[in-house]
Amino acid sequence: MINLENKNIILTGATGGIGASIADTLINLKSNLIVTGTNEKKLEELKHKHPKIISIKQDISAHDELEGFIDKCSQELGDKIDVLINNAGITKDNLTIRMNKDEWDKVIDINLTSTFLLTKHTIKKMLKKKSGKIVNITSVVGHTGNLGQVNYSASKGGILSMSKSLSLEYAKKNITVNSICPSYVDTPMTERTINNIVRITNLNKEEATREITSSNPQKKLIKPIEIANTVVWLCKETSSSVNGHNISISGGEI
Repeated sequence: MINLENKNIILTGATGGIGASIADTLINLKSNLIVTGTNEKKLEELKHKHPKIISIKQDISAHDELEGFIDKCSQELGDKIDVLINNAGITKDNLTIRMNKDEWDKVIDINLTSTFLLTKHTIKKMLKKKSGKIVNITSVVGHTGNLGQVNYSASKGGILSMSKSLSLEYAKKNITVNSICPSYVDTPMTERTINNIVRITNLNKEEATREITSSNPQKKLIKPIEIANTVVWLCKETSSSVNGHNISISGGEI
């Protein structure tokens, strides 16, 4: 039977569709889990559902607070962080010629810069214990691009490249860094993407849904539990030699 008992894990973006599924799965496998997000109500609901979860409200766009946040997490977990899962992310979709600098900056700041800073501060802790795992949730649009998502695509592509570089830097320190790259997942964020495609094109909702799943050979949206189960595998010791990989969950999409 799979369990993650005594694994100390931090999960960002726990109040979204993918994050909630990851949180449910990890806590059911007996991990020691800290979750964070900006939606206080959803954090409270998660805590009510899983009383053993430690929930901390943290705006990860507040970059100067992130080192202190990781320090607090480390203290809560007995000065040992086994896994950091960078899942938090936002979209602010628009056609490039209509996209303002604020829409660009906010997506890059939260999706890419915050991931870098959280990883940096966590790796400092992991180096002291000579082990650790970083799991970054990215997106297929990081290498395919997508209509109206030049900012989101750039942020996710940046995470892919950053993860590869980090995996090379810390392999000898017994710290692995991997990415999970799903195509469109059946979540509220994807629903917003579909609605934005409708807004900036002449497509209706059904056509927009077909458009975003057209490059997936299975022609379907990915289920959040599929990402969660892959995260579990990367958290286990049996994946200790898996490093620097981008694991695609996309129905065969290249």
